[in-house]
Amino acid sequence: MQLDILHMLTEAPLPVQIVVLVLTAQALLSLAVILDRVMLLAISKRRAKEFAQAADDPIDAGNLVGALQHASDKGGNHLASLMYVGLRTFLDRRDEGKSVDKSLHLTERALERKQEQVSADLNRGMNVLASTGSTAPFVGLLGTVLGILFTFQKIASEGGGGIATIGGEIGEALVVTGLGLVVAIPVVLVYNALSNRIALYEAALGNGCSELIDRLNGLDETEDYGTVEVPAAVTDSVQREAAPENDTISAERAVA
Repeated sequence: MQLDILHMLTEAPLPVQIVVLVLTAQALLSLAVILDRVMLLAISKRRAKEFAQAADDPIDAGNLVGALQHASDKGGNHLASLMYVGLRTFLDRRDEGKSVDKSLHLTERALERKQEQVSADLNRGMNVLASTGSTAPFVGLLGTVLGILFTFQKIASEGGGGIATIGGEIGEALVVTGLGLVVAIPVVLVYNALSNRIALYEAALGNGCSELIDRLNGLDETEDYGTVEVPAAVTDSVQREAAPENDTISAERAVA
C-alpha cells in the first residue's frame, strides 16, 4: 500500500481535506511565530548589550541626562526602552521638585507598568504555539475519524468490500492523525524552549531595572541633574510611555 499525501488531498472527502488544510495553516502560522520570536530575542539581546556598555559609565558618573540620551539613541531593544522610562520618569519628577524617595517610588511604578508591556510584547504569538501544540493531535484525529466514516459509508453504498478494498483508504485516513502529531510535537518542544528563553530574558530585564533603582537610590538629594531635553523626533512613542499620564500618578502628584 502506498500512502500518497497528494492523492489524499485531491481524492479525500472535503471534510478531511479541510482538516488537512487547518493543520497546514497551524504549522505555517507556528513557524512564522517561531521565526519572529527567535529574531526578536537575538536582535534585542545584541542591542541591549550595546546599550548597557554605552550607558554604564554615564550612570556611574551621575550623568543621567547623558544616559537618557543613550537610551533614546540605542532604541530597538527592551532594556533601552525600560531604562528610558525609568530615567525619564525620575528626571521629570526631580525637575518638578519632588524628593529622591518620591521620585524613586514613581519611577518604580512606571517601570512596573513598562515591564508588563515588555512581557506582553515578548510573549506575543506564544498562545498560537500553545494552541497548536495542544489541538493539532485532536484535529488530526478528527480528520482520521471523518475519513473512516466516509470509508464505511462507501462500503454501505456499494454493498460490499473487504480489507483489501478499504485498507488503503483507512490507511490514508490514519495519515491525518500522523500529520497532526508531526505538527504538534516540534511545536510543543520549541514552545517550551522559547518560553524558557523569554523567562530568562525577562528576569535579566527585571534585574536591570532593580539595578537602576539601586543606583538612583544613592543620589544626592540636592543634586541638580539639569533639564531633560531629548529631541521630540526621537522615539515619540517611548516618550509617551514614560509620561505619567494616568489618574493614579496625577493623584500622587497632588498629594506630593
